[in-house]
Amino acid sequence: MAANIEIERIKYFQGKLLAWWKDHGRHFPWREEFLSDYELIIAEILLQRTKAETIANYYKIFLESYPSWQSLAAARESDLAFLLKPIGLYNQRAKRISALAKSMKQRGFIIPHDRTLLDEIPFMGQYIANAVELLIYNQAKPLLDVNMARVLERYFGPRQKADIRYDPYLQSLAHEILVDVNAKEINWAILDFAALICQSRTPKCLTCSLSINCKYYKNNKN
Repeated sequence: MAANIEIERIKYFQGKLLAWWKDHGRHFPWREEFLSDYELIIAEILLQRTKAETIANYYKIFLESYPSWQSLAAARESDLAFLLKPIGLYNQRAKRISALAKSMKQRGFIIPHDRTLLDEIPFMGQYIANAVELLIYNQAKPLLDVNMARVLERYFGPRQKADIRYDPYLQSLAHEILVDVNAKEINWAILDFAALICQSRTPKCLTCSLSINCKYYKNNKN
């Protein structure tokens, strides 16, 4: 019975989120069709720990300066840091991006299909590897970051471990959310919902289409 209830909660969650997203989803250049693998990966790297709206204004500038893995692999780390300065964390980002580009050069600029090989690429990380499998290889993988985790935990219940990468409950739940729906759309729906409605400090519970079944709302409405 409990399992059936959980499945019903997931179906309800999926339906409400996708309906909301069709009316309120955000539009970004990295969500357009026919982007190269390079363009998709660069977007996900730039988006880490930075608001999407900030990267939306910067994404084209970066791609105009470094339009390919080849140009990026040839770049000096100091030049990368200078270009990345407007979006912050520029030294850290430059180091990560430079190491990733040089590793791709060693691999002949070919993105591996095998997850084990993906995980061997420096600074790829769980999130970027999931993004590669989702956006490039069309596999149902979650873009599980602190924002998605916040939405899932508030609606379904809290995680078990501090680090979401190693939390079995959140990892399992994030994959279950992708079942029987368009994986890209539900991922983007959750991320947009986290940014616009289920915000970290001031969640808009009174206008939230999920509040009726949300554990966080039920525990805090009084």
